[in-house]
Amino acid sequence: MELPNKSEQIWRIGISQRLSGLRWKSLFTETRNQIFLCYVGLMILFVGIAVPSIYYALFREIDRRVALDLADEIEEFNDALGKQPPESVPQMQRLMEDYLVNELVEDDQYVIFIVDEQLYVFEPDPLPTVMQVGSPLMEEWRLLKQATQAEQAAGNSRVGKVLYRTEPIFIDSQVRGMFIIARTTSGERAEIARIARTVMVMMLAILLLAAMIAWLISARILQPLRSLAATARSISESDLSQRIAVHGSGELAEVTTTFNDMMDRLQVAFTSQQAFIRDASHELKTPITIIQGHLELMGEDPVEQRETLALVHDELDRMNRFVNDMLILAKAERPDFIQPEALDLETLTNEIYKKTQVIAQCDFRLSQVGQGKVWIDSQRVTQAIIHLVENANQHTPQNGRITLGSSRSQHHVRFWVTDTGRGISPQDQNRIFERFARATNQMRSSEGAGLGLTIVNAIAEALGGRVELQSRPGKGSTFMLVLPLRSPKRALQ
Repeated sequence: MELPNKSEQIWRIGISQRLSGLRWKSLFTETRNQIFLCYVGLMILFVGIAVPSIYYALFREIDRRVALDLADEIEEFNDALGKQPPESVPQMQRLMEDYLVNELVEDDQYVIFIVDEQLYVFEPDPLPTVMQVGSPLMEEWRLLKQATQAEQAAGNSRVGKVLYRTEPIFIDSQVRGMFIIARTTSGERAEIARIARTVMVMMLAILLLAAMIAWLISARILQPLRSLAATARSISESDLSQRIAVHGSGELAEVTTTFNDMMDRLQVAFTSQQAFIRDASHELKTPITIIQGHLELMGEDPVEQRETLALVHDELDRMNRFVNDMLILAKAERPDFIQPEALDLETLTNEIYKKTQVIAQCDFRLSQVGQGKVWIDSQRVTQAIIHLVENANQHTPQNGRITLGSSRSQHHVRFWVTDTGRGISPQDQNRIFERFARATNQMRSSEGAGLGLTIVNAIAEALGGRVELQSRPGKGSTFMLVLPLRSPKRALQ
């Protein structure tokens, strides 16, 4: 058995490291992992916020409840003293003893009397370390001289937090001491801490179970996306027929439907583009072949040379028109394609009519002329109307009629070209303006590349308007250019 050489070992290690890096990278880039990690992260964040918040809220509730209990004890102490304050220390001591006999002292609650800085009575015994004789808190109580009621809180100690209330003791109408009711919350806080730990363990267990369920559910939810990816991988340049089955409703079903609709549009566009490329190749190849053939056969006869040159110029003009049409479509998306200006509609209509008179080979009339000022691009409008007249002329017999007209309303200006030609079938009316589209019947009998109506539609959209078509087979057609009185903002930039 041959051992791998050092170079091969290094190569294998490098491949292994790259694969490991890809696996770690996919952990954070795959949609399922991202959803799962976000879900787990949010759950951990929720637990991390919820448990301390509950813990804090319960502690606040303990302090609030203890503070109310201490206030009640102060009221009971004042009721026990009565309206007549004691006149001597022994009398005060008897009143304090009677108060302790009749008062039920709760757990972790301490009753302390300090008279003339001396600790007389306390209950129960022994006091916690934080309140024992000599402690800072006890010394603070012993030195209280103000005849005001106060609510204080000692810091954390070994027995927990201490809350207390003080009440001045009057003997012979003078402040001689303090009644102190104190309460430690260490026991209740410890119980809350145990509950919080139990809640934390339960939440972590629920989080683990929820994460497992989320991992399984995410796989089912993302199944349409995997189908989408598989279908996308199966699509090639020659096969755009693959589609995804739509199940149910919701966002993913909408994505699937949108993908299928997009593929339908791509398939139509791809088919139309292939047809356009074939026709464009034919439109360019034919004049090139004609020019090449006549130049090769051209002799020394001057008459023959003039005829050949005239034919070459004619074919070059046709090629130039075709190239210009494609350039117009390419420029239609540019902001500077439209250059609007203030014009008189009547003057513009008459100028367009004069320019298009030489195109029509049949009865050509001006049916209506609009009045008023308009703000449009005269060059592009004239270009669109010329294409409409050329289209009408190609499909109208010599004994037919073509009419041109314009009108102005409150918000729009309209130009139309009406012919009495063959008309357009309903199935072709929905697609003859699309780029690379062709009608299925008589629409291709004319000369040219078939881009005229596409250019008209591009100009109308650039001007912020639209092209409307009314046609009946055998009766003729009316193409109407509907434009706003003000050009779109894109044209004014």
